[in-house]
Amino acid sequence: MDSETDSFVRLPDGPESPEELRREIERFKELYSLLEQECVKLRTAKEAAEQRTQELRKEGEILHKIIEHQISLNRDEERAHQMDIFVAQEKNTRLRMEKQVLENKLEELKRRSQGDLVMLQSDLPEKKMVFKGLVANKDDMNKLMLTPWIRYPLPGGSALITFETAEVAQRIIEMKEHMVELSCWEEVEDLDQCRIRVQAAPVEILLPSALEIRLTQSSRNILVSDLPSLDIPEEALLDKLELFFSKRKNGGSEVERREFLDDSGQVVLTFAQDGVAELLVERGRIQVPIMGGKYEVKISPYMNGDITDLQLQPSRCPRTVLLSGIPDVLSEESMKDTLEIHFQKASRGGGEVDSLAYVPAGRTGMAVLVEDTQG
Repeated sequence: MDSETDSFVRLPDGPESPEELRREIERFKELYSLLEQECVKLRTAKEAAEQRTQELRKEGEILHKIIEHQISLNRDEERAHQMDIFVAQEKNTRLRMEKQVLENKLEELKRRSQGDLVMLQSDLPEKKMVFKGLVANKDDMNKLMLTPWIRYPLPGGSALITFETAEVAQRIIEMKEHMVELSCWEEVEDLDQCRIRVQAAPVEILLPSALEIRLTQSSRNILVSDLPSLDIPEEALLDKLELFFSKRKNGGSEVERREFLDDSGQVVLTFAQDGVAELLVERGRIQVPIMGGKYEVKISPYMNGDITDLQLQPSRCPRTVLLSGIPDVLSEESMKDTLEIHFQKASRGGGEVDSLAYVPAGRTGMAVLVEDTQG
């Protein structure tokens, strides 16, 4: 610093006049008054906001109680009309079930055609394949095999029962209505309370009679087969394949996805770029280093399928019967045992039961129907 005076604040040279001081005091008084007014306004606004918050909180509590009360009323009304709704649903169940079966089958066929149709021959020519039932020429290697796997919706208060023979099922269907005795006759005086009436009907489904699929070779997927049998986890083998086919020097590119096909011992690799798959398929076979050894694997095209024509025909399950109108009067396991015991007795037209699935009232279920291999 140049001098000691530089470190001090310079004050005015002379004192202000009394008049100037008076004006300055008046100005500060006005400012103070304004600040007090603002504080009052803020305090008033705060109190109003707090009061409004309390009002809104009370309104929310009242609204919550109203909603809970309305939900309780709706629940009571739903229980009161449950039987009426069930009777109305029974009349429309058959049509809805057929529609649902058809939609599920179409969706399943589309999914399989898009993801699961894989041709193993790398030199397979382009051709249309039409499924017409049995293939007469046993030497034809280009076959498309379909296995029925149908989801059958079950409404509440119904059961599917499968007998060992079709004759028993037909006999139960012809009787239509069955009086089933419950295991509670010792507990009540009125025996009618221990009997229920159930209706028996055939199980009718839609099956494909003709199917036409257009196959196209994927430009981003390959099928890797002839994999070695090594004592390593599947994930470790997938890592080795992904690492190998991700390298450009091996003819590959970035691998976007890898997965094992179920029960086939084959792997599908999906590349991020188009065109990589065709070049690898042209090579046919390639040696891949795995766990210190080199193994030759086969590269085949991955085929995508699009359904171009699907024809369906109604079919009846020969050994399975649909039981409906079952009230919710026993536990699920007790009702299953009761129905199975009743329909096993020859004196009531029944016979040996192969399987039974039961869905209590108020719930829904889904049964899976597969091809009957008997006979």
